[in-house]
Amino acid sequence: MALNKSMHARNRYKDKPPDFAYLAAKYPEFQQHVQTTLTGRMSLNFKDPEAVRALTCTLLKEDFGLTIDIPVERLIPTVPLRLNYIHWVEDLIGHQDADKQVLRRGIDIGTGASCIYPLLGATLNGWYFLATEVDDMCFNYAKKNVEQNNLSDLIKVVKVPQKTLLMDALKEESEIIYDFCMCNPPFFANQLEAKGVNSRNPRRPPPSSVNTGGITEIMAEGGELEFVKRIIHDSLQLKKRLRWYSCMLGKKCSLAPLKEELRIQGVPKVTHTEFCQGRTMRWALAWSFYDDVQVPSPPSKRRKLEKPRKPITFMVLASTVKELSVKAAAMGWDAVEAIAVVRAWVEKILTDLKVQHKRVPCGKDEVSLFVTAIENSWIHLRRKKRERIRQLRELPRASEHTLQATEEEKNSQKSVSNNSDCENPKPEDSEMGFMAPDEDVHLTTGDELMEESATKEEHSKHVKEEETEAKQAEASLGKGSSNAKEEPCPSEEASNLTVEKEQSPKETSRCFLFKCLMNVKKEGNDVLVEMHWVEGQNRDLMNQLCTYVRNQILRLVAS
Repeated sequence: MALNKSMHARNRYKDKPPDFAYLAAKYPEFQQHVQTTLTGRMSLNFKDPEAVRALTCTLLKEDFGLTIDIPVERLIPTVPLRLNYIHWVEDLIGHQDADKQVLRRGIDIGTGASCIYPLLGATLNGWYFLATEVDDMCFNYAKKNVEQNNLSDLIKVVKVPQKTLLMDALKEESEIIYDFCMCNPPFFANQLEAKGVNSRNPRRPPPSSVNTGGITEIMAEGGELEFVKRIIHDSLQLKKRLRWYSCMLGKKCSLAPLKEELRIQGVPKVTHTEFCQGRTMRWALAWSFYDDVQVPSPPSKRRKLEKPRKPITFMVLASTVKELSVKAAAMGWDAVEAIAVVRAWVEKILTDLKVQHKRVPCGKDEVSLFVTAIENSWIHLRRKKRERIRQLRELPRASEHTLQATEEEKNSQKSVSNNSDCENPKPEDSEMGFMAPDEDVHLTTGDELMEESATKEEHSKHVKEEETEAKQAEASLGKGSSNAKEEPCPSEEASNLTVEKEQSPKETSRCFLFKCLMNVKKEGNDVLVEMHWVEGQNRDLMNQLCTYVRNQILRLVAS
C-alpha cells in the first residue's frame, strides 16, 4: 500500500486500510478468497477476478451500505480509487463549503456495470446523476444496482449509441445546468496496448491486479487521449451547460497534450490532480468556462512542497572542538561552549567568503544561521587569485612624463608632512599596511596619492588641506594620462562595486544563488552542523559550501 498516504485527505481508507481479517469473519463470501501467510497476515490474490469482485462488493456493503452485482467479464472498480475521484469533485464544486441542502447534478459518462460513481455520490452527498452507458450488459447491471439500493429517484441510467458522449445525452434536458461531469475513459487504443506491449516502460513491474474490463470499457479508437479530446470538443459547444468537466486518465503522458489542447481552445479554468491507491496511480483533468469557480491547486504540487528534504550534515568531533577552542582563545574570542566555538568559526569562514548570514531564533542548545549566498566564492579560490594577479600585471603603465611629475609632487608633500610631524611625532605607519595583499604591486600613481592622503588625514587638519590639493593633482594627472582613464585600476573598481552593493541592498537581495538554514547543535560530546535547503538555483551549490566549510574546519585543526 505504498501510495496510500497520498490518497485524498478525506478518503476513509487513507489512514485505515481495509481489515481483511475482520471482513473475512463477517462476510463468508469474502472469507473464501482470503489466505493466511506464513507470518500470520491475511492476504488477497488480486490476480483473481473473483477475489477482486468479492473485495469491492464487501467494502461497498460494509462502509456504504450498498449492495451490488458485477459480472466478472466487466470492469471491477476498486473502491478507494473511485472514492478519491468523488472527493475531488467535492473540492471542484465546493461541496464542503456550500449549503448541503442544495441539489447538485452530475453526469457519469460510461457508468459501467457497477454504476459506482453515481452510487457513491448519491449515498454520500445526495447528488443527482445522469449515468450514460453504451454496453447492453453494463446498462442492465447498472439499472439493477440502482434499483436494489432504492436510488432511482437520484440516479437515471440511460442507454446511448456508440461514440455518444455529452451532446446526445443532453438533448432531452436542454434547460438543466449540471454542476459536473465525470468519466473513466477507455485507456487503450488496441489489444496490444491493453496487454502492455509498446505502452509500458520495461523497467516497471507488471500490474499487481487483474484487468477484467470489456472491449468498450478498456479500448477506444485513439485511446484515452482521443476520447478525452472528443469530450473537450463537446464542452466547447456546451460550455456553461456544465460548471465543471472532468476526466480520469490512466497515463501521465496524456496530461500534457490535453492541457495544451485546452490552452489552444482558450479554456479559462484548468486544473489537474493525482489519485493514489496501493501501487496504482491515476491522473485527472478538469476544466470550466465559468469565471466564478474556485480552482483547487494540484495536490501533487502541495505534496512536493510539503515533503521534507533531508539536510546536508557534517560532524565536528569532540577532539576537533577542543582544538578549535584553543585557537579561538588565541584569537581573543569569548566562545567557551562547544556550540559557540563551532558557530564562531563557521561565521568567520562565511564572512571570509563574503556569504551573507545572520543569527535567527532557534531551539534550546542550538544556534541557527540564515545563510544567503550571492555569488560562488568557495570554489577555485587559487585560480581566481592567480587570474587577479595576471590581470594586474597586464595593466598599462603610466607614461614617463606622468611618473616624473607625480614623483615631484609626492616629494613636495613628504617635505610638508615631515615638518608637521616634527611638532607632534608619532610612529610612522608602514605604507604597505594600508594596501590589500593582492594589490601591493603595479598600483597607479593616483592610488599611491590616495593612500598617502588617507594616512595623513588622521594626523591634523593641516594635512587634510594638503590631501585636497593632492586629489586635485590626481585629477589633473588623470586627464593627462589617457591610459589611466581608459583602464582604471581593479582595486578602484572593486571598492566602487563594494560601495554600490552597500548602497543598494534591495538590488542585492533580488539576485542570489541559494538560501539555507544552518543549525549548529550538540550531539553527545560532538557538534552536528546541519544545512537545510530553503530556496535557490541549485541544491548542489549548498552541498559545495557545506564541503568547503567542513574542510576549512579540518584545516584549522591540522595547522
